Amino acid sequence: MAGRVFFFLQHATYEPAFQAASMGITAAAMGDEVYVVFAFDALRQLVSGAFGLPKGEQEQAELARAEGLGVPSPARMLEEARQLGAKLIACDTTVRICGLVPEELKGTLDEVMGLASLWRLTQGARTLAL
Repeated sequence: MAGRVFFFLQHATYEPAFQAASMGITAAAMGDEVYVVFAFDALRQLVSGAFGLPKGEQEQAELARAEGLGVPSPARMLEEARQLGAKLIACDTTVRICGLVPEELKGTLDEVMGLASLWRLTQGARTLAL
């Protein structure tokens, strides 16, 4: 049963990025309407190109094991999910609090929207905070 699912990310080091990207690509491949909502550190990591990079020795070891298993990086899975229709979005206010300019995020994000619009989109959807 296809539906709408939201992944809310505040951090995007290897572990949370892997969780969101792997579940996001799976949901998109299964026909769900997928939204990944970026806030604060996750938004800054996405914009800077650091999405999914490990923080600390534990995440570095996990990344090495994943690479050994042939598991794609979180950034690659996120891009593939996007090719399947997943949308990367952020709240306009959060973008501005992070010191970013919404118009400059075109291409990095699919949409920057007001909180009320984001709230309405989540109605009836499954939501996961990572």
